[in-house]
Amino acid sequence: MNLAAAANETLAHNSNVLVYSAMAIYTLAFVAHMAEWVFGSRSKVGRTAAALTTQVAAAAPVQTRQKGGTAVLERPKVVTRTAAGGPDVPDGPGAHGGTEKGDLYGRIAISLTVLAWALHVGGIVTRAVSVQRAPWGNMYEFSTTLGGAAVTAYLVLLLLKKNVRWLGLPLVTTVLLDLGLAVSVLYTASDQLVPALHSYWLWIHVSCAILSGAVLYLGAVASLLFLFRDRYEAKLADPDGPQPGAFATSVLERLPSAASLDKFAYRVNATVFPLWTFTIIAGAIWAEAAWGRYWGWDPKEVWSFITWVAYACYLHARATVGWKGRKAAWLGVIAFVCYLFNYFIVNIFVTGLHSYAGV
Repeated sequence: MNLAAAANETLAHNSNVLVYSAMAIYTLAFVAHMAEWVFGSRSKVGRTAAALTTQVAAAAPVQTRQKGGTAVLERPKVVTRTAAGGPDVPDGPGAHGGTEKGDLYGRIAISLTVLAWALHVGGIVTRAVSVQRAPWGNMYEFSTTLGGAAVTAYLVLLLLKKNVRWLGLPLVTTVLLDLGLAVSVLYTASDQLVPALHSYWLWIHVSCAILSGAVLYLGAVASLLFLFRDRYEAKLADPDGPQPGAFATSVLERLPSAASLDKFAYRVNATVFPLWTFTIIAGAIWAEAAWGRYWGWDPKEVWSFITWVAYACYLHARATVGWKGRKAAWLGVIAFVCYLFNYFIVNIFVTGLHSYAGV
């Protein structure tokens, strides 16, 4: 074994160590996020439930205070409306429940997530250096990079002061599952690419697919949580019907309102959809360079197109038909399931030209 090969092997080993270290820190972040939810005060977040049975913005009187002899209007707190004519519902305070103790654990969780993210990215970069190529030539590398991209998107939203801390627990949980699957079932030793992948389109096409998947994941989580929060709000708005249990109330009343979750999912999916469209176009161009045709109805190509159609239907229904709420949320969830099916089922169990991306 020459020195270059030995150095690359050492780098590959270091990459694995960094990924496992990231998993350990993500686990601590998961525990901290759980503590944030546990120590959040139920009594303080209970005001969200109370607001559902009243017309907060419409019915609340406008108060005044004196300031230098001038009456200054005190407007009600800005809230979101679930639907035209429906009750005005404020966003929940977050997983911390408005308590200092819960907020402390939440900040610890975010700090641990940042540390784990740094180790995670370090493992991806080290893997790239060890093979001297883009670090997404197989399902192991794609999965680890996808998880890192999802955490990156989340941290960027936090830096932009967006109200997304509620994403912390489901995100860290999913990343842990993703990395656990990657290092156990999907792991592939560091190696060079098959000839068809030796192209600069690897950097363009696959990186766009990874970034698209990471952002679409955030939208899918928002849509899924919307379905629970919307049902919770509907139950509270009907005092004569069955009411949510104590556990459901403790969790769901801390989330953003159903309208906020619906809006977040739509904005995220609409923002990344052009990138997913470019991903498919770039793949077709790469296919022509590698195999002499732009489109061959390979299973991977077909399911990429099905995913694109699902998201196109979601956006079209929102923009033209006016679908909002549960119909749109279910369509968004189904579209992301198509993405997951394309990645896991098609890659592992279906034979095609993209089989080189296998385990």
